[in-house]
Amino acid sequence: MPVDFLTDEQAKRYGRYADDPTPDQLARFFYLDDSDRKLISTRRGDHNRLGFSLQLCTVRFLGTFLPDPTSVPKMIVKHLAKQLSVSDPGCLKQYMERSSTHREHAGEIQSFYGYHDFSDQPEHFRLVRWLYTRTWLSAERPIVLFDLITARLVEKKILLPGVTVLKKLIARIRDRASARLWCYLAKLPSLEQRSCLDALLIIPEGSRISSLDRLRRAPTRISSPSMTDALNRFVEIRSLGGRQIDVSRIPPGRLKALARYAAAAWAANIARMPSDRRIASLIAFSHIYEGVAQDDALDLLNQLITQCLSRADNKGAKERLRTIHNLDIAAIRLGEVCKIVLDPKFIDEELRAAIFKRVGRKHLEEAVATVDALTRSEDNYYDFLIGNYSTIRRFFPLLLETIAFEGTTASQPVLKALDFLREIEGQSKPDMGKAPTELINKAWKKLVIQPDGKVDRRFYTFCILENLQDGLARRDIFVNPSERWGNPCAKLLQGPAWEAARPQVCRTLNLSPTAEPELERLAKQRKRLNNPTLRISSG
Repeated sequence: MPVDFLTDEQAKRYGRYADDPTPDQLARFFYLDDSDRKLISTRRGDHNRLGFSLQLCTVRFLGTFLPDPTSVPKMIVKHLAKQLSVSDPGCLKQYMERSSTHREHAGEIQSFYGYHDFSDQPEHFRLVRWLYTRTWLSAERPIVLFDLITARLVEKKILLPGVTVLKKLIARIRDRASARLWCYLAKLPSLEQRSCLDALLIIPEGSRISSLDRLRRAPTRISSPSMTDALNRFVEIRSLGGRQIDVSRIPPGRLKALARYAAAAWAANIARMPSDRRIASLIAFSHIYEGVAQDDALDLLNQLITQCLSRADNKGAKERLRTIHNLDIAAIRLGEVCKIVLDPKFIDEELRAAIFKRVGRKHLEEAVATVDALTRSEDNYYDFLIGNYSTIRRFFPLLLETIAFEGTTASQPVLKALDFLREIEGQSKPDMGKAPTELINKAWKKLVIQPDGKVDRRFYTFCILENLQDGLARRDIFVNPSERWGNPCAKLLQGPAWEAARPQVCRTLNLSPTAEPELERLAKQRKRLNNPTLRISSG
């Protein structure tokens, strides 16, 4: 990897004072305790005592000695002079009159406080081992590693080396970790899988882009054709067999970083890579992007369902506004009828004649028909969804065939309904009497269940899709592999991993590692809350 990952400004600030220390930094690194004062007091002259203390605090703060120990912010000089009762901080100029003094002081500080050179063993080996482990387990940027290793050197009292030495070390370790990763991944696939992966880089005849360029682009439009493309993309990436390759020994962060690189780099550049690196990049892409493609498909499905419901609402609102005049006329006529019915001067035998004389039978029948046609008991206009059924049918069979939904106990009715729709797919006249109906609520029931008791397949499909969307939003329904729509409990510690972490977690939360003491405590608390006498006495 390139060594020059630091900017000129960052390299210039390495091992130097960039700004004045903060109050917290002053209190932590520039405070002289009794041991410090005892050592400093053996120096002769205020300038030597002040210069010695500056070098001591500088190596604590920066992790290195400065070529010119006096090139520090003025506030530090004043802060240390005040602690040493040096009345004239300007005497520091005398500290550099004898060129060997500050070097001798640096050697004393290094020996007395236990500072090591960068190349001293075994500290250097431990540092390299720590850096390699960190690099192997994560995909952190070089600048992040540079900051981390600098902080570690300061913490471990290892004097900072030159900036180039540290940059070359980081570059060398990252190259070693990457080479190990590529070599390990390249050995995993079979010859058939390698051929399938290499085919991703080939531009098919009649096309301008390779299969890799096509597969890494997610659909951007909210439409049935885009949904079909998203599902086909998922199927094609799954057919690469990335999930069939055992990558459990590879840190997930490293695998994701390699997959992101493969998804961003030009296919031609990947084709020119060495064999191990090329195959490793394509394996990472196929493994990670199978879940990404499934997430993209479900994102689009969620947007399509929302769009269908919102369009139905909008269409219903427009239709209601268009017919509101007719509804008003019908309501006025029916209001006149109600006034006659409520008028006590009309006896029951004369009501019908009085009503027809006032309104007229034909007009009354028209008013009743208008009210029946235009009034609704629910605000959602589900019947307008029927116009979007053809939109759903364009991708719904492929969705049922492609996506394997899983879920919690609460989501089983939805999953059973999806299984039923999957079974009847392709049947021209399926037996809808076997359809699970336990999840059909009151709002949907009047549309799904026809007057003759039969189940309408179209409205049933929309009902299931709405419940599917709700289940995905609550994470009661999930898929695998996935990052955004996966099982939220999948990353919880279980089995031996949880048993190993249990004591530390419980100690952090101030809880007992076993359930019995906590249950007893909760039972006592509940008893106290339910008993007014105990509650008052405890208060």
